[in-house]
Amino acid sequence: MEAVQHLDELRELALSAGAEVRDSLLQFRPRLDPAYLIGRGKAQQIAQQVRDEKLDLVIFDETLSPAQQRNLEALLQCKVIDRTALILDIFAQRARTREGKLQVELAQLNYLLPRLAGSGGALSRLGGGIGTRGPGETKLEMDRRRIRARIARISAEIEKVRKHRQLHRARRHGVPIPVVTMVGYTNAGKSTLFTALTRSETFQSDRMFATLDPLVRRIHLPSSGDVLLTDTVGFVRKLPPDLVAAFRATLEEIGEADLLLHVVDRSQESYRDQMRAVGEIIGELGFQQIPTLLVFNKIDLLPAAFSDQERKDEYVAVSALQGTGLAQLRSAIDAKLKSQALVRVM
Repeated sequence: MEAVQHLDELRELALSAGAEVRDSLLQFRPRLDPAYLIGRGKAQQIAQQVRDEKLDLVIFDETLSPAQQRNLEALLQCKVIDRTALILDIFAQRARTREGKLQVELAQLNYLLPRLAGSGGALSRLGGGIGTRGPGETKLEMDRRRIRARIARISAEIEKVRKHRQLHRARRHGVPIPVVTMVGYTNAGKSTLFTALTRSETFQSDRMFATLDPLVRRIHLPSSGDVLLTDTVGFVRKLPPDLVAAFRATLEEIGEADLLLHVVDRSQESYRDQMRAVGEIIGELGFQQIPTLLVFNKIDLLPAAFSDQERKDEYVAVSALQGTGLAQLRSAIDAKLKSQALVRVM
């Protein structure tokens, strides 16, 4: 069931943020409650469980309006966040470069600005932890004017980064080297595959969003010669719009690719849904015209003889962890780039 898969994904996101997950609840309603999102009876049930088990955080998979969040916190007497705030929190933990930190802070401030009304008391009561990383309580308690000024400053700095990237891309075009960019759902194994192909050391983890800052390495292919391989941030279902906007400078790198490697965790039951989610984001960014090579990863977690409805010539099956299928993948990348070069020449 799709709803159960989404709830399982929320659990993984919570674990990635450092939470200890005690329980999960699913409710089907014909329409969302304007005051609590969920039914009032279900909200009372959760409030009782929070008191009985002394829980300090409740996470909702749907986006909460500022009023719904305030109502729920008043009823539950604990911190309440939604999926968007959770993802932003994970990004705040994972950002390493100054650019990445600026992008995350911009997304957080844009998300939190409409939620400032009446939040002062709640912030002092709820304290730190998941959902308050990044800008932090001090910045959240600033008035709207100062927050808007901070947003303007960060936006200006990110625009400088964007122009700097454009300059680098222009220089790259002067010495034409094919660019292959890896995209995929978070935790699809892109970083492990990137390391396997480039034989470099990159941060790898089985937690979501292990890689935020783009990585670029040079590899050599028999026909295409030197190629730049880029690893990018993983996508996820319902990626917060503010985050997409803040990471525009980074995501623009995808548009410069000659070839996209769409890396898919084939061991996931919901792999087709994840493929669709990535395809939708690529489409929203306007990059759907870029040639794509489908890479089914983690085949070591599948039965020895697995079959797919896709034709064999439409994907390459690999295990980045065990090194299986990497030679075939290199050949497939080489062939795709070679065919693209022939098309451009013709």
